[in-house]
Amino acid sequence: MKIAIDIRRITEFGVGTYTRNIIRALARLDHENEYFLLGSPQKASEIGVLPENFSCVEVASPDTTKGFFQCHSVLARLGCDLVHVPHLFWLPHHFPCPYVVTVHDLLDHMYRARNGSGLKRSMHFQLTRRVLRHAARIFAVSAFTKNELQKLFGIEPRRIEVIYNAIDARFLTGHASDADRQMLAERYQIAYPFILYAGRISPHKNLVRIIEAFAALKAELAKQDQFPDLKLIIIGDELSKHPDLRRTVVRAGMQNDVRFLGFVPIDVLRVFYDVAKVFVFPSLYEGFGLPPLEAMAHGTPVLTSNTSSIPEVVGNAAVLVNPENLFEMMRALQRVLCDQTLREKLRHAGYEQVKKFSWDHSVSDILTSYREVLVR
Repeated sequence: MKIAIDIRRITEFGVGTYTRNIIRALARLDHENEYFLLGSPQKASEIGVLPENFSCVEVASPDTTKGFFQCHSVLARLGCDLVHVPHLFWLPHHFPCPYVVTVHDLLDHMYRARNGSGLKRSMHFQLTRRVLRHAARIFAVSAFTKNELQKLFGIEPRRIEVIYNAIDARFLTGHASDADRQMLAERYQIAYPFILYAGRISPHKNLVRIIEAFAALKAELAKQDQFPDLKLIIIGDELSKHPDLRRTVVRAGMQNDVRFLGFVPIDVLRVFYDVAKVFVFPSLYEGFGLPPLEAMAHGTPVLTSNTSSIPEVVGNAAVLVNPENLFEMMRALQRVLCDQTLREKLRHAGYEQVKKFSWDHSVSDILTSYREVLVR
């Protein structure tokens, strides 16, 4: 088979993680089929060294007219049998071969759909439905996302296959060393206990309530003279686009206790996960939700939402709360922070939960689907 994979969004937060990891797993598992990575060779280098049956073909951005026509001509010239687009798209592509598409979430048709005119939203919806209905196979990253596709777009369940995400292997390299802790102290001036959030900075991530719950927690802990130096650390990019978070910190009087660190590389992020007292992730909506699993891989207790795909992903290895109930979140944080028996239970359950998700297993299912599409 000649299979093309669109890598033009490989630098984006969630899509990029998915794209890099499925290509690495394909490179480990499949030395027979020929793979063409469509996009920037420079960006493709982030994936690492690949075997001879993988090559990169430069194709312009999907958001340009040049990229649209170039993609079509490259697929035809190479004689590709199948193209895998590892993210949902809506502009028609008219590929010269069958395509499969991975759907990570439907945020653009839910929370983000409130932006723009009614005509634009309607066009976006109709064109997305057309893309989904013409796909040879749809990969949903969770059963929740599969159900959302069925309900919102009327896609037949037999055309949707649930193929789970997994964490990056770099989060499985063991616990933080003394040198790692020293790095946090020197580079970030962190030598105190902290609660951690890591992920995208956007409204559905519920960060305002995290800050408010943390402020309430600090007040409660002060009454009992516990954790006086406790901080909240928020790791994520594009903070400048969300001034409401800074305002919430000031309003809560938490200027000295909440720190925003922006983006940090994985090798540093894994140390933050390992050192954190609690990882908090009360998102209002997730198509899958990798950060709780990343924290579990380091034995860090996780508090997260009881909504969308999250219970499916974390199982019984996390404390689940209603993400819209500020005081439920605060009380749960206090329990996870102070109850040592609960912390040990979550630590061991988290290690077992992470084992249920594997890129090699997921990519084996993807390969089976590739073959089924081409046989059909």
